[in-house]
Amino acid sequence: MLRCLANTQADLLLTTRKEIDLYNQAQVLAWMEKNRPDYVFHIGAKVGGIVANKKLPADFIVDNLMIQTNVIQGAHLAKVKRLVFVASNCTYPAVAPQPLKETALLSGPPDENVRAYAVSKIAGIETCLAFRRQYGCDFRVVIPPNLYGSGDNYHPEYSHVVAGLLQRAHQAKIMGQPEFLVWGDGTARREILHVDDLAEALKMVMFCEESPSVLNAGSGRDFTIAELAEMVLKVVGFSGEVKFDSTKPNGTMQKLLDSSRISELGWSAKISPLDGLKSAYDDFLKRQKEGSLITG
Repeated sequence: MLRCLANTQADLLLTTRKEIDLYNQAQVLAWMEKNRPDYVFHIGAKVGGIVANKKLPADFIVDNLMIQTNVIQGAHLAKVKRLVFVASNCTYPAVAPQPLKETALLSGPPDENVRAYAVSKIAGIETCLAFRRQYGCDFRVVIPPNLYGSGDNYHPEYSHVVAGLLQRAHQAKIMGQPEFLVWGDGTARREILHVDDLAEALKMVMFCEESPSVLNAGSGRDFTIAELAEMVLKVVGFSGEVKFDSTKPNGTMQKLLDSSRISELGWSAKISPLDGLKSAYDDFLKRQKEGSLITG
């Protein structure tokens, strides 16, 4: 997000976890009151892949509910002009017509493997909409697909699908392994979006005077996990085989977003999957060399 806003004339109010604890309501309210921001990008959240969601459901629901409530309520009390909340495609029902329209929200239960996280993000969406209805707050929601790119978390168990594939393919390559293992049977489909494309979408939604309250922001194309794995092998340069563990869950079989609403505002993804994966792997190698990889 910072890279996207670097060339704007806006005065950016930046902070860190050490300076403000988003779990602490008093700290969040004090920061909002002191700084009085005009615009807030609410991106902070506890996130992770399917393994993390299965192991840590209580952490996912409690942490996200606390963070969201503190930031959204704080923005209201500080009379923020506009807030953009980043949700997740996990909020959509596990079984729903494809591609997923924003109107499909709450039309069915989410996938059981990510239920706690999904419910927390649904609550975030509903909190934004509730403040719009009750107080007239211009709080907007953007729902992206699976994200990847610079700064990703490469925890060997808890990372998202692209980061997990990159990390495991790289590890298999440097260890000279003949194969690397992927959860599921490879048939589930995932739409991916580079974080730089998402940043452009968030900036456009934030500074667009008229916008729907909830918008999908996807690339418009999905791939099977098997196809994603093959692209990752090509980028990493791993010559071994991919093995699928069909005893492990696939997760939701498909969750392609209908992004026509945001397209009508003038946004579309620009970074191709292959170029995006190459840049993500370059960032992985650079941060690994620097010792700055996020692995937890």
